[in-house]
Amino acid sequence: MMKEGLSFLVLCICSFCFGQKTSFKFDFGGNRVENGFIAVTPTSKFDNNTGYGFMDISDLQYIDNNGSALTGDFITSKKPFYFSVAIPEGNYNITLNLGDTKGTSETTVRVENRRLMLNDFKTKQGEIIEKTITVHVKDSIIRNQKGEKIGMVKLKPRERKYLHWDHLLTIEFNDKAPKVCSVIIQSNKTAKTIYLTGDSTVVDAQYEPWASWGQMLPYFFVPNEVVIANYAESGETLKAFEDRHRIDKIWNKLKPGDYLFIQFGHNDQKYGNSIKSGYRKRLKEWIQKAKQLGAIPVLVTSMNRRVFDENNKIVNTLDDFPDAMREIAKDEKIDLIDLNALSKTLFETMGPENSKKAFVHYPANSYLNQPTALADDTHFNPYGGYELAKCVVKSIVDQNLPLKKYISENYKNFNPNKPDDVKKFHWPESVFMESLKPDGN
Repeated sequence: MMKEGLSFLVLCICSFCFGQKTSFKFDFGGNRVENGFIAVTPTSKFDNNTGYGFMDISDLQYIDNNGSALTGDFITSKKPFYFSVAIPEGNYNITLNLGDTKGTSETTVRVENRRLMLNDFKTKQGEIIEKTITVHVKDSIIRNQKGEKIGMVKLKPRERKYLHWDHLLTIEFNDKAPKVCSVIIQSNKTAKTIYLTGDSTVVDAQYEPWASWGQMLPYFFVPNEVVIANYAESGETLKAFEDRHRIDKIWNKLKPGDYLFIQFGHNDQKYGNSIKSGYRKRLKEWIQKAKQLGAIPVLVTSMNRRVFDENNKIVNTLDDFPDAMREIAKDEKIDLIDLNALSKTLFETMGPENSKKAFVHYPANSYLNQPTALADDTHFNPYGGYELAKCVVKSIVDQNLPLKKYISENYKNFNPNKPDDVKKFHWPESVFMESLKPDGN
């Protein structure tokens, strides 16, 4: 793909030249262009000089049904297509006109590293519907309140290919019949931001078949009011998150009323007793710092691994880290999402065999360059990440936390004792695939 081939340096330059603009109006289609809009055609390949365009134009086509310049034509493709814009970091509302004045459409929209925004969105015959999503765009520069550079996040080598560190906003249009008439991007400075910190079970995973609950969470919140900012990364512990200045990035962005979700344990647990005192100390320091900044810290216990005993019950492989987090939440009088307990119920309900369908368990050659079977009992596929995201939302709703009022109608009552039917789970795969296991366990 073109996107992965672009160098990090070139994208930084592109961002410097064009990234100060924070609003765009793009008319997708042919040569007929709505007044005040930028024309985007099937030949609009991403270009550093314009700062926008498609990653790959090989299968794009446009259909012109006449009618208005804005909604009478659209761009579509038989495979997922990706539109990128050089834009400064921040929160943005993206308004999409989707549909076909002479047909139907079916579109799934994800952004950056497969962050779910719209899922299986359908329009009826002749319908054009306007939908808004709210997206957090980030870069690796740490800035003070004046916007001056004061440091950098220490990215791992593999992160430099990720779509969420590249100084671009990338929108993925996917599904059976995606038909895009227009894209309008506007800055959103009022949305509450939920910052996610954690490891590979939280991170926005770029490659199929890996996924997490963090990248599914935006789908369940009302746009414009709330935005999810996922800063989790594979393999991280609380200490590593500090050492790589990931938390410093967040400290310099948190505003009063924002949220800080904290989920660590999987990787911290591997270091045994020597790290436990540091784990507790850092958690308390993060909580106090968030409070000082006027933000709201929320602890999330780590979900269980897929390890069953002879009675088909989940075995605790996380030592006493979940209990430590529960105790700290109680001591500090802050909210706790007990994903550890919810995942135990979820996995035991699924059972040893069916639970494989929520994890990365695939026979050899299921994906490109995958000569051996994948059997990972820590990391999730999209279905597993989606079910765990529902557990997170369920906890918010059941505890009547303040965030409850921002939960969207996409969330229906969820019971981990009755998981969604995996056969009915909708997830058209992205083009990015990799069999390499994420960092951490």
